[in-house]
Amino acid sequence: MKIPFIKMNGAGNDFVMIDNRDLKTNLTKTQIEHICERHRGVGADGLLAVEPAQKGGNYRFRYYNSDGGEAEMCGNGARCFARFAQRLSPGANQLAFETIAGMIHAIFEGTLVRLNLSDPKGFELNKKIKLSDGEFLIHNCNTGVPHAVLIVDDADKAYVGKYGAEIRYHADYAPKGTNVNFVQKTGEDSIRVRTYERGVEGETLACGTGVSASAIVAHYVLGTKTPVKVKVQGGDTLEVDFTVENEQISRVFLKGPADFTFSGEIEIE
Repeated sequence: MKIPFIKMNGAGNDFVMIDNRDLKTNLTKTQIEHICERHRGVGADGLLAVEPAQKGGNYRFRYYNSDGGEAEMCGNGARCFARFAQRLSPGANQLAFETIAGMIHAIFEGTLVRLNLSDPKGFELNKKIKLSDGEFLIHNCNTGVPHAVLIVDDADKAYVGKYGAEIRYHADYAPKGTNVNFVQKTGEDSIRVRTYERGVEGETLACGTGVSASAIVAHYVLGTKTPVKVKVQGGDTLEVDFTVENEQISRVFLKGPADFTFSGEIEIE
């Protein structure tokens, strides 16, 4: 069968977008993995499907990593999803869509999208874990999906592949694992972030939920002021804002680009 799609990217984090409002496209894990494969498929960090709403939103958000496994949330993917869904709702300046992690509201500012994320959970500072090269200090924050954050002096020199994989599969995060972010402070309100993504099993050019988790940790550990400007590996700068009251974090917002790349059809067996 032939599946029409649109390729998009959010700060370099790339996705295959599918309109599945009629629920007629039922892809298997293997088929999704094939579509996302960069040599024989379209190539992407993940696949997003627009489905009918079930809980009062405009649409339902379905996100699958490049390994074919479904994930709760993806910040960069959510911005791309919002702009893709906007084409299905001509004239809309904001949309609400349902994710496993909760309802997301997107506001459009030209090619930029500002969206809320679910309130963080699993927030844990200064956790020590043992890796192959010794003991490391980790900070944990779940911004829709779990993230581990390491503070580094120079993000460009961070061993993202090595330590990212070790932490992602560490026994402390079993059985589902975690995403891993390497964070460098670059100014009083700015940081640089590199992310090893679970499901992609490698570094990506950007990760929206990772950017958000990193900004929150940087605020607490490094004293970074909000809104936090976050430069990602792809070169773009995203913006994260949030409210802290009585040591509780709420009203987390992520703003950044969501760009259309190309459209086409792919043959799937």
